[in-house]
Amino acid sequence: MTVEEEQRYGDEEGDGPGGGGASSPGSGILGVFGRQLKRFREWADHDRTAFGAMTGYSASTIASYEQGRRVPPPRFIDLADELLGARGVLAELKEEVARAQYPAFFRDAAKLEAEAVELHVYDTHVINGLLQTEDYARAVFTMRRPILSEETIEERVVARLARQGVLLRKPPSTFSFVIEESVLARPAGGREVMRGQWEQLVLCGQQRNIDIQVMPNKREEHAGLSGPFTLIETKEGRRIAYVEAYKHSRLHTDRRTVRELEEQYGLLRAQALTPRESLAFIEKLLGET
Repeated sequence: MTVEEEQRYGDEEGDGPGGGGASSPGSGILGVFGRQLKRFREWADHDRTAFGAMTGYSASTIASYEQGRRVPPPRFIDLADELLGARGVLAELKEEVARAQYPAFFRDAAKLEAEAVELHVYDTHVINGLLQTEDYARAVFTMRRPILSEETIEERVVARLARQGVLLRKPPSTFSFVIEESVLARPAGGREVMRGQWEQLVLCGQQRNIDIQVMPNKREEHAGLSGPFTLIETKEGRRIAYVEAYKHSRLHTDRRTVRELEEQYGLLRAQALTPRESLAFIEKLLGET
């Protein structure tokens, strides 16, 4: 189905290439890139050891890239394209390869997120990925069950931090986040990790294009009891909602569904602490540690 329709993403997050989807090694875009990389390497008459030395990677890492078992970073793709004389064939796959870093169910949502002019998020379990520190992100992926491999954890941490570039884009987009107080109180990764995360939230909340609001536990009225979601507005003016649920995350573009979630979000912002009150609340947490 296209993004112009309601979409349903993979039933399995899985631990495949790039840490997502039910894809097996060598399938999908990573398989296509890997086969092209191997073809150009062999045409250039380099074995994996020699090519690895040229690029600064081990022969085993080159093999992983060629077999579609690992996601190559953009700098490697650009270097490989240049050294192998691929004339842009490898480089033009860079964007699609980068998307393979995300779980299958999130890849199209990540593309929309990267292009959004407005993004409004309600979180109930963890700090949103756009606001996470490296240590907090690693703790979140380490705690995930079923257990992820160390390699997958590192790939997902890198991908999560790369997403945060949208916060610095020029001209700036508009971001708002409503976060449950319970999320801030949960010391994911330990007290020091959480302290670093609180500091990150304060820094982000001081940016003029970013509003962070805390939903207090003591609120008697709460418009978001049905769970977390994200509202996205594209530069073309399309409004899309991303609703995350176990094994069944969806993008919604039908106006009725999006309008319902917009109404929920408006009420949530009214019920939560104001951005200024929220920063003061987080600073108080910092002062208590």
